[in-house]
Amino acid sequence: MTLTQEQATWFADTFQRLVDNVGLAVLGKPGAIRLVLTALLAEGHVLLEDAPGTGKTQLAKALAATVQGTNQRIQFTPDLLPSDVTGITIYDQQAHRFEFHRGPIFASIVLADEINRASPKTQSALLEVMEEGRVTVDGTSHEVGRPFMVIATQNPIEQAGTYKLPEAQLDRFLIKTSIGYPDLQAAEAILLGDSRNRAGALSPVITTSAVAEIAELLTSVHVDPSIARYAAQLAEETRSDAHTRLGVSVRGMVAMMRAAKVWAATEGRTFVLPDDIKALALSVWGHRIVMDPEAEFTGVTATAVVSRVLADVAAPQVKALVG
Repeated sequence: MTLTQEQATWFADTFQRLVDNVGLAVLGKPGAIRLVLTALLAEGHVLLEDAPGTGKTQLAKALAATVQGTNQRIQFTPDLLPSDVTGITIYDQQAHRFEFHRGPIFASIVLADEINRASPKTQSALLEVMEEGRVTVDGTSHEVGRPFMVIATQNPIEQAGTYKLPEAQLDRFLIKTSIGYPDLQAAEAILLGDSRNRAGALSPVITTSAVAEIAELLTSVHVDPSIARYAAQLAEETRSDAHTRLGVSVRGMVAMMRAAKVWAATEGRTFVLPDDIKALALSVWGHRIVMDPEAEFTGVTATAVVSRVLADVAAPQVKALVG
């Protein structure tokens, strides 16, 4: 089944209502909100690299309220254990059986605050659930349900007492972005309003079951073979770049297609264009590229690599795609 034009038009309108609703709590940041909602509907996860106090917690709460979902916040610290995230099995003496007590990872929207402060062992507790949508404790798997999204944060400035996120972990984030500080107009509105409970005052726009249904529907957005070839060529170029030690993985290519389908539908289209991939390239691929140590020393960044491959690889002709 292919997405119809009527469905695409309806979704574009619904998506804008979602953006506007979250925007009532996170003022002046429609770009970041669009990216986070794209990740949610593509059933992916988001890494926010931002300074403290920019509204990351407010964003997660506002998102959960907008889709009528549950929200949990996990403060990552060096002494946090994997069981503090996933849950633990406890023996019930009265019932004479073991019972699983769910951890905070069982929620629609999970804010993993300062994820790089936890040990690699605890960070690895997220690998299975972010990829498979379930956790395995004592040999038994437990589904977390749909929708499910991890919004992880890390501070780009303060590095004392932190651990570098492993490549396998970074590759599980569909999108990496930042919120940033508000502009003057938004800052004034924040100061004049009740900034403590903006998210709590939101009304839901859709239900969590509707989010899962929409995510399923958007997988039917059409991708022309030439678009798939274009994305594959871009990824290949990042792997063969002289400055990279690790380019975009297969998971990264699949993530791009999932995100591009959602992005196309937000514009009211039933098919993906090269511009969708270009618009998402840095957010979806930038954090997946591992630079060569010499390139890091000379100041060549992943952003520069993505910009170069977008400039070098010819995009398919739009007329052929729409005509």
